[in-house]
Amino acid sequence: MARAAPRGTFLIACPAMSTPPSTEGGSGDAVEGESVTPPGPREDPHQGPRSLDGLTGFIGLRWEDPETVRVTIRPELINRGGLLSGVVTFALVDYCMGSTLWAQTTDQERIATISISINYIQTATEGDVICHSTLNRRNRSIGVMESEVRHEDGRLLATAIGSYSIFPPKAHLEDSAVRARAGG
Repeated sequence: MARAAPRGTFLIACPAMSTPPSTEGGSGDAVEGESVTPPGPREDPHQGPRSLDGLTGFIGLRWEDPETVRVTIRPELINRGGLLSGVVTFALVDYCMGSTLWAQTTDQERIATISISINYIQTATEGDVICHSTLNRRNRSIGVMESEVRHEDGRLLATAIGSYSIFPPKAHLEDSAVRARAGG
């Protein structure tokens, strides 16, 4: 069976999203090799220039490239102990791993997280936190990634390994996503 060519740069797995994230404004129409902004309102000041959905907008995740995602620590992301919430770091890793694999898929493939194991080494209370993910191996049905999360000052904050399922799109799920976007 012949494999289709991999997707263009910056396509991220999200059933309700069809365009890659971007720092520039745009119409929302993806063109091979061109960055565009996902359609929709941009009124939330915490919604980063490359947010994909409500969660990435709230956290403020920003893509430098498919393998590198960054977040700026702000008060809403600090837990009751006064430290960066582990949930933020986990989301950073999950979205970064997902985009790393998604950039290597075809239009006939979807992905979903199977498992992520994260080791929290240190934490931070201010500044930027950057996740870099690497695709170690993939076949037709599984992708395996590893990530490092570092503070902008270079300190290693966390390491992670993850596995993702790769599967064909399901017609009924695609129909559901279209109906959800249409509001019905």
